[in-house]
Order: sequence, then structure tokens, then C-alpha cells
Amino acid sequence: MSKAMREDLLLFNSIVDELLFQEKENPVSTPIKAKELYEKIDLSLPENPTITSEFSKVLKDLVLKTPKTASNRFFNQLWGGRNSKAVLGDLLAVMLNTSMYTYKVSGPQTAVESEIIEKICKMIGYSNHSGGTFPTGGSMSNFMALIMARDKKDLEIPNSGVIKTMVAYTSFESHYSNAKNASFAGIGRDNLRYIPTNNKGEMIPEKLEECIKKDIQKGLVPFYVNATAGTTVLGAFDSVKELSNICKRYELWLHVDGAYQGAVVFSPKYKSLLEGIEHSDSFSFNAHKMLGTPLTCSLLLVNEIQNLFNSFNNEADYLYQTHSDNYNLGKTSFQCGRRNDALKFWTLWKAVGTKGLSSIVEHLFETSKIARKYVRNNPNYTLYNDGDSLSICFNYKEFEAKELCTKLYHAKKLLVGYGSFKGEEFVRLVTINAENKEMEILNFFKILEEFAEENKLSLQKRAMLKVS
Repeated sequence: MSKAMREDLLLFNSIVDELLFQEKENPVSTPIKAKELYEKIDLSLPENPTITSEFSKVLKDLVLKTPKTASNRFFNQLWGGRNSKAVLGDLLAVMLNTSMYTYKVSGPQTAVESEIIEKICKMIGYSNHSGGTFPTGGSMSNFMALIMARDKKDLEIPNSGVIKTMVAYTSFESHYSNAKNASFAGIGRDNLRYIPTNNKGEMIPEKLEECIKKDIQKGLVPFYVNATAGTTVLGAFDSVKELSNICKRYELWLHVDGAYQGAVVFSPKYKSLLEGIEHSDSFSFNAHKMLGTPLTCSLLLVNEIQNLFNSFNNEADYLYQTHSDNYNLGKTSFQCGRRNDALKFWTLWKAVGTKGLSSIVEHLFETSKIARKYVRNNPNYTLYNDGDSLSICFNYKEFEAKELCTKLYHAKKLLVGYGSFKGEEFVRLVTINAENKEMEILNFFKILEEFAEENKLSLQKRAMLKVS
């Protein structure tokens, strides 16, 4: 090991030690206004080298002023926490610095990715010809599914382009990437239909079928349905079983976007939330969400791997010079150079086993039940969603949700977001950090309530806003 590498690793350890200490002592970083960012941190890039002591100081300052997404006060997004075994795998992937497109450069890391994909395909009941890949995120997973659906509907499209007007379907509560993807794929945002949801946020199958029939009567070409396993706001699960029956009837591709809560496939207790998943054409989930691996770790599984080859394979003699297609993973991925996102998931899975992954999933649901029970049993709260979901949507008294969340953030108390459904805005607590126990969940409400009472004169009321 070179002297420089040794010194940099020592610096890394020093900064990490300080970060872990600060996560415990000051779990919410001091917010920095965007317009003041360059004043608070020296981000300038100089002509000459920065002296070592100054470089170390600036780097530590940058890290410690970044939002602490692994702390027990972070409830803001659909990820959180930090699993040590997964972090180990990610750090090793950085040191190895392999790319996953050919066996020649990735070697046994190819088998790491293939083993994960094969195992999950069997778990969800996909065919013997199934397969998958590790895209760069949930949005890319959805995009790749859309492209495969488009190309399966018309195998000439990859060469001649989209000629007919094709129509895709998703729910009003689905991920925003669906609209972008329709644009990227040449389908057009105007040809993405948003299907109404019920009061739980689930797509209404009857409304989907009505819409498909109308588009067929117009001479359009329906080809794709995006179902959601854990909507972004309420965490609702669309009925995969009912939607798959409709898709089979009209020969549409069914993709299940489980980026948020698709990891329920690892839990015998909660797998029923994805009943019928074996009848889908593709399924995706993010291990960096429910399972706590570092960002990003997204998986896209397909019932028939040939669809990946049809849409994403392109011959390159200068690149694929050894081994069969099964070992050259670049032939089924969107990009060429691709970091090893599989190793961190493999180290986690190898260390804790499938039962351990199941325990992580079930623990998250237990903490969500603790939070939901607290809200339901407290007259000062209004609950907006019930059932199995890691999102707990509520309002406290009559305080305006957006303002309450914003002021909690600026006061360095909590990082929690807000959302809306059917015109009602509320606080959205996400119980996705597997390191949190009952104490951390109850402490969340204690902090929120104390802050609201201390600042009740400056907090606006929802009733006032509605009148205005």
C-alpha cells in the first residue's frame, strides 16, 4: 500500500469516527441556506494544491455539515439508517473499482450479481428463463421496464422507431418518473394515462379496464401498466393480482414498481401484499430503502430475460471479447461502465441470511405499527392512512403540516417531510430506519409535540389557511 493511500485511509477513519459521534450527539445537522452555502463551506477549486492540514479540515467540515440521513432523527425520505455489513460491501466495491459489464474485468463479482438475481426470481415465482440487472435507481428500473414493454409490443421499434400512438397506464399516486420515462421512450407524456385510486391510494382496476377499452376504441395501442408496491406518499400497494388479470386479457406488459416497499418479498408474513407478483412481466425494488444498504442498490427482475437482450443488447467486438452472454452483464444493462452495486447487498444477505432480511422487513412494519397506534390513540392527531405501510400520514392538532416540518428542520429537531392526498396536506413519517426501535419512534412524537407547543404562537393553523 502506498504512503498516500495509507494516509488517506487514516483520514477517512478519522472523519467517520467524528461523523458517528456527531450523529449521536447532534443527530440533525445545522441547515445551511442555499444562497449562503459558498460562504459557510470552502468549496472553491484552487490552482495550486491545498496543504494537507487545510484539505483535512475542509473535508471534515463538508461531511459534518451534510444532512445526517443515518441518524435516529431522520424520517424525511424513503431510506435511512446504515447497515454495517452492507457498508462493508460497498467500501470493498470502491476499493476493487471493477465495472460490471464484462466477465473479463469483473470476474467473480459477476456471479455475485447473478446469484442475487437468480435467488430473488425463484422467490417471487418467475419462470426458468427469468433474469435481471442492477439499474442506477428506481426511476431507471421503471424506464427499462417501459422500454421492454414498448419493444415487446413491436419488435421493429428499436430499429424504425415509434410509429403508432402507444398508451401506458399508471395511478395518480405513482412515482413521478413515469411521466419522464414516457417522454424519454418516445411515447409522450400525453399518452400516459393516470388511473384514479381508492381512499387507500390503490389503483382502481375497474377504472384501468375502462380506460384501456376507450383507447382501443380510438385505435390507439395500449401496451404497459405500471403498478406500485408502496406509493410514495401513503405507501399503498396496488392489487397486482387483479391488475395482472386485466393485463393478460388485453396483452399488456405489467411492471410492478416496488422501489419503496417491494422488499416485502423477503418476508413470509408480508409477501401477500404482492400476491400475484409471479404473473407480472417485471418487478423492481430498492435494497437501499427497506433493507438499509447504501445508495444506490436497485434491482430489476424480468420474467423472461430475452426481453432484456431484445431491448438493451448491442454488439461491440472491442468490448465483449471473452465468455458467453450469460457472463457479460453489459448485454442486459442500460449503461456500459457500471459500478458494482451488488456486492453490498451480497455481503448483507450472506451475513444475515434470508431469515435476517425477513427480520429487517418485519421490524420496520412493527415500528410503523407503533407509530400508527400512537397517532390513532391520541385525540390531538388525525390519521390519514391505515393498514400495512411504512408511511404514517397525520396532522398534529390544527398546525399546518408544511410549516411544522420546515420549522422542525430549521430548529435542528427533526428531519421529516410532508405530503398530500386528495387535497389534504399532512406530515409523512417514514419508519424505514431498521436501527430505530420503539424508543426512537415515541421520541419522535415527543419532540414534535414539545416543539409545537413551544412555538404554537408562530405556527399557522390549517383552519386559517383554508379560510384564506
